Amino acid sequence: MSAIAPRSQRAALLVVVVVVVCCALGALALLPALARAQAGAPSPTVVLVHGAWDRPAGWDGVAARLRAAGYPVVVPDNPLRTLPGDAAAIARVLHGVAGPIVLVGHSYGGMVITNAGLNNPRVKALVYIAAFAPDQGETALGLIARSPGSLLLPALLPVPFIGPDNRLGVNTTINPLLFPTVFAQDAPPRAARVMAVTQRPATFASGAGKSGIPAWRTIPSWYMVARNDRIIPPAVERFMAQRAHAITVEIASSHAAPVAHPAEVANLILTAARAAS
Repeated sequence: MSAIAPRSQRAALLVVVVVVVCCALGALALLPALARAQAGAPSPTVVLVHGAWDRPAGWDGVAARLRAAGYPVVVPDNPLRTLPGDAAAIARVLHGVAGPIVLVGHSYGGMVITNAGLNNPRVKALVYIAAFAPDQGETALGLIARSPGSLLLPALLPVPFIGPDNRLGVNTTINPLLFPTVFAQDAPPRAARVMAVTQRPATFASGAGKSGIPAWRTIPSWYMVARNDRIIPPAVERFMAQRAHAITVEIASSHAAPVAHPAEVANLILTAARAAS
């Protein structure tokens, strides 16, 4: 019995030490969260809105980097039907998000966030990634036409459809053979091919829909200009960024910046998120 007792005591002591160490490590891991809670500044949720002929998966590389940096991320499905309807759908998503929000749009997603973020006090920052940042009354197609350089219209394939209200509509896709060259010329070739065959159709009505009062008039904005964009002319991107008084960066990118340059896109969003914290 005298030989066994010391071993039992040593085992019990080892268990106590392990428990104490685990508790200490857990407390250390909680320190950043506790500090943020005490400061009253929870990390904002980043909401990533995709554009026309795209899908939520286009944000995968960006979303992974944001989550790794400790930010909650929501990637909703943008319907791509009409601008008012799309903005209302994203606005409903925003109402379900607790705490401050960084609202990000790519391409036509910029039209949507400009309208969905209006009058929502929890939206602390807008981030436009090679995106439309319209003023009141402007359309996506009208903005594209402001400057030469877009290859979009010749690449579009229109497909008529009958909507639920029995009205004639027109869906559009980008010719899959032209998609890599027009939309994603610097994306990894396999990724560009996947994007081409999985693209979501956008209605002609969404591109022709008139924007309302822009949220960027009252919400701080950031803008990434894609210098090699063949969908939105870079000159138009610079015009919209300057008009919105957005903090602007430029990169040598195609229109598909979130896929081709996820690190640079994530870094700009993180800058906005830190400013919004």
